[in-house]
Amino acid sequence: MSNTNNPIIDWLLQEGWQITDKSDFTLALAQTFIKAGVPLDRQRLVIRLLHPQVMGFSYTWDSQTQEVDLFETGHHLRESEMYRNSPFAALFEDGAGAIRRPLHDPKCQMDYSVLPDLKDEGFTDYVALPLIFSDGRRSAITLASKTPGGFSTEHLTTIYDSLPALARIVENYALKHTATVLLETYLGKETGKQVLSGKVKRGDGQIIRAVLWFSDLRQSTTLAETLPRADFLDMLNDYFDCTAGAVLANGGEVLRYIGDAVLAIFPVGETPECSQTHQAAQNAERAIRSAFDRLNELNATHGAKNLPLINCGIGIHVGEVMYGNIGTHDRLEFSVIGSSANEAARLESMTKELNVPVVVSNQFCQLHGGDWQSLGEHNLRGFSHKRELFTLIR
Repeated sequence: MSNTNNPIIDWLLQEGWQITDKSDFTLALAQTFIKAGVPLDRQRLVIRLLHPQVMGFSYTWDSQTQEVDLFETGHHLRESEMYRNSPFAALFEDGAGAIRRPLHDPKCQMDYSVLPDLKDEGFTDYVALPLIFSDGRRSAITLASKTPGGFSTEHLTTIYDSLPALARIVENYALKHTATVLLETYLGKETGKQVLSGKVKRGDGQIIRAVLWFSDLRQSTTLAETLPRADFLDMLNDYFDCTAGAVLANGGEVLRYIGDAVLAIFPVGETPECSQTHQAAQNAERAIRSAFDRLNELNATHGAKNLPLINCGIGIHVGEVMYGNIGTHDRLEFSVIGSSANEAARLESMTKELNVPVVVSNQFCQLHGGDWQSLGEHNLRGFSHKRELFTLIR
C-alpha cells in the first residue's frame, strides 16, 4: 500500500533501503523510476566517501545494456580539467542546487564537457541533482533521457521530491563504507571485521595461534635528532612501507605501530599440519625477504641523495595470544597480548646483540620446515631458560 503520492519515495522507504549491494540498488532504482513513468535511459549514482585514497564511487546504469558499471574515483581527479568542467564540480564545490540541460533545445547551454557527448549519443535531456547528507556533505544523482522532449515538469517533480529519502539511503551506504574502510585502515582488515561484527567491549576477544612479527628501526633516536622533523617523518613512512607494507602484501595483519616498531600477525590454522598453518609460516618468510629487498631499494635511493641509510631488526615467533580489546572503558585497542607476543619483541632485541637482521624462534623454524641458520642457545630477557635461536639464510 502506498504511503505517499510518490511511487519512488514509497519504494525507497519500503524496499530500497533493504538492498545492501550498491550496484543492485542502482539497477532497482532505475527500474523504479521507469515504472513510475520517468523516461530514463541513463542513471549515475555518485557516492562520495571519507577515504584516504578514494574520493568516491559512481554506479552507472544504461538502458541499452541494462547493467551497472562501477567506477572508482581517486582524490587526484579533483585537480583534473575533466572534473572542473563537469556538473559534479558545480554540485560539490560550488553548491549548485540543481542542473538541468534540455539537450533537445537548440538553445541549450552546453557548458559542461559531458553534454556534447550525450547529445551525440541521442540524449534529449540531462539532470544532475545533489544528495545532501545530514552533515551537509554531498553525493549526487544524474538522470538522462532519449525520449523526444525529455523530462516533463511532472517527471522532474517526482524525481526532485524523492531526493531527501534517496539521500538518507545513500548516506547510509557512505557511512557504512567509510566505517569499514577507516576500521580496516586504522586497525587492519581482520581486526576491523572483528570490531564491526560486534566485538567492541573491553575483554571481547579470543585465544588464537599466530606467527608473531616484531620489527624495529635501527638508530631511530639519532635519526630523529639529526634530521629535520618533516624529513624524519617522510623517512619513517618510507620505512613502514618497507616493513609493514611487506607484511600486508604477504597476507599478514599489522596490529600496531609502536613508535617506529611494527607488531603484526600471520594467523595459523587449527592444527600444525593444515594448509593455513603452513601458508602462514611461508608468508612470514616471504614478508621478511620482501622487507629487506624493499629496504635495499630504498637505501639505494637514499645513498644517491646522501640521505641516511635505514636498517631494522625483525623478530619472529609463533604461539598462542589473546586477540581482543584491551584498555580503559573510554579508550580501547584491539591487539594481541601474552608471553608469545613479548617473546617476539625479545627476539627482535637479540638482532642487535647477535648482529643479524632477523632472529626467529625454534618453534617458528619447526612450523616453517625450511632451512634456517642456528645462532646457538641464548637467554631472553624476562624468560627463565635458554632458547635456541635462528636466523635467515640469505
